[in-house]
Amino acid sequence: MQGIILSVIAGVFISLQTVFNSRVSERFGLWATTTLVFVVGLAVAIPVFLLVGEGSLFHLEKVNLLYMTGGLFGVGIVYSIMRGIRALGPAYAVSIVLVAQLLLALIIDTFGLFGSEVIPFSITKLAGLLVMVIGILVFKMKD
Repeated sequence: MQGIILSVIAGVFISLQTVFNSRVSERFGLWATTTLVFVVGLAVAIPVFLLVGEGSLFHLEKVNLLYMTGGLFGVGIVYSIMRGIRALGPAYAVSIVLVAQLLLALIIDTFGLFGSEVIPFSITKLAGLLVMVIGILVFKMKD
């Protein structure tokens, strides 16, 4: 149950962040907004990290360097979704992002990429993905 609640919270935060970032970028520009987002995030993350004390930043040699590129993905996410929202609007852009995330997650699970447990592909997973794509097309149809 906790996983479901936290996933819902993440979805709410992602939707709010993308809209807020898009509005800020209208005034400051996309790259200035991307920079601002990460500076604010760092300003929040450092004190929380120090207060919670979970983990360590001193054993980086134990982490695959490929996985350290996650911050680069974050920059790409913030920038790309702001552009997507400008072009498509929040609901349509976020819907496409969700389908892309689910498709890549399905590929990662199916092939056990990046050390993930292999979860066999099934036709029901494909059907669920297709239902989402059809839902986006229906959502975007003119009234």
